[in-house]
Amino acid sequence: MNYEKTFFQYREWAEDIYNDLKKKLISSFPVVNIRVQKTQITFSNTRVFGCVSFLKVVKKSETRSPYIVLTLGLPYALSSLRVKAMTEPYPGRWTVHIPIFDSKEIDKELLSWIKEAYLFAESK
Repeated sequence: MNYEKTFFQYREWAEDIYNDLKKKLISSFPVVNIRVQKTQITFSNTRVFGCVSFLKVVKKSETRSPYIVLTLGLPYALSSLRVKAMTEPYPGRWTVHIPIFDSKEIDKELLSWIKEAYLFAESK
């Protein structure tokens, strides 16, 4: 059974963005484990470094469809206009939420943040 298809069952419009992100992750990193859950798709190496969901982190007036939300675990607060929500669940670990409205936004900058999250997870 394709659990990713089930995850996007009522949001097919966002599946292409997710598939483009997944392809880039798989081609960029030696180990990317993918776990589909009810509310998110989790990416991990030795630990979770990011996930995709449909969190409502974008104001309705700023929302464009389709979009997914990429959540990354970073060792610092990320200062960028692309970040729509951020928390520090415990000292030295920041959870950063970045909406992706178009596959073109999966660029060098975003991939560099993903790499930092990947290495941060790997170092724990």
